[in-house]
Amino acid sequence: MSLSQIARSLKASPTLKLNEKAAILREKGDPVIHLGGGEPKSRAPIDAIMAAVNNMNTGEVRYTPADGILSLKKAVIRYTEEFYNRRVAPENVIVSGGAKQSILCALMAILNPQEEVIYPAPYWVSYPEMAKMIGAIGVAALPEDGTFYPRLQDIEQRVGSYTKAVIINSPNNPSGAMYSEEFISDIVGYCEKKDLYLIMDDIYHRLIFDGRKPINVFNYTKDLSEKSKIIVVNGISKMYAMTGFRIGWAVGNKKIIEAMTNIQGHQTSGPSVVLQLAAVGALNGIQSGVENLRVTLENNRNVMIDQLRSFEGVKVTKPDGTFYCLADFSVYDKSSNKLSEYLIDKVQVLTVPGAEFGMEGYLRLSYCGTIKDITEGIERMKWALDPNSPNELYIGDRKLVRDWV
Repeated sequence: MSLSQIARSLKASPTLKLNEKAAILREKGDPVIHLGGGEPKSRAPIDAIMAAVNNMNTGEVRYTPADGILSLKKAVIRYTEEFYNRRVAPENVIVSGGAKQSILCALMAILNPQEEVIYPAPYWVSYPEMAKMIGAIGVAALPEDGTFYPRLQDIEQRVGSYTKAVIINSPNNPSGAMYSEEFISDIVGYCEKKDLYLIMDDIYHRLIFDGRKPINVFNYTKDLSEKSKIIVVNGISKMYAMTGFRIGWAVGNKKIIEAMTNIQGHQTSGPSVVLQLAAVGALNGIQSGVENLRVTLENNRNVMIDQLRSFEGVKVTKPDGTFYCLADFSVYDKSSNKLSEYLIDKVQVLTVPGAEFGMEGYLRLSYCGTIKDITEGIERMKWALDPNSPNELYIGDRKLVRDWV
């Protein structure tokens, strides 16, 4: 069977693949621990659920405008004013089937084949694949100082005549690093000087720790006109624990939003009215759930970091936010894919290989599950990897004896 060049070049999303694998193992009754996921355990807000149910009860579930219903646009406008101190019009907003679709539509609207988009490494797994989908080229910028915190020169060195855009994801998936105000200020000024688009992937911007405050990209721009090339992307999946609702949005100049709307209209039409109304409920309803989730994640992070730091040979940087940490396990195996498969095979702990994020030898571990999952999962990992661990391990009633080196 003949497939297109683009189809042949794309890989399956490793994170979605792991979610599927975890579900299959659990269905079989296996005691799997999923430390690779990006889904909070908390429930969706009751205001969101009631808004969706009320619409379903009417039986009037119809098409919506390609760029989203007005009530949700108004909620996004209010959100943008509250957290970005920026008042925008409905024409500056597009609602999509998740923040992922907003980013893809933005890239489709601004990139021609062979043009480049730059993003710091480690990077979210979908950035390079999205670039491939439109015949463009994704360029990873790994910080030269060996940290997870890029500097302007790390980006500058990779900008060439084909560069059209930069994507910044802070706090970052997979590292949990929150980039400094100085870096955000520098990258905004640089992109304006070079006439580059700047896509801010802010999906985790309120899930930050240790007293940090969300960084507002608009504080550093000189151009707040309709010529601005800043596109801010966000959504309900992470901070409201509504991953399955698949609603995200982008805020940008009217021309880029119009282009994204035309693209989305031919992709999927408008997002589901039921799910959009749920998003309205979440954004306009009681907000205590966001802070409760943030506090839970901060506590879980502390537990995971303490566990990992007692693990001989593992190097870990304390995350500033998100659900994730990216730990260096290269002392045990330079291949993160082999190591991840080994942990699934030996102790049924799922992790995401760092190679998928541009960081070979690392594993992404999620702390958005329970404390029990975190402690037991890392205990199993230590038993499988650390030769100083006891020779025996119990998983439930099952006794495992290390029979390998």
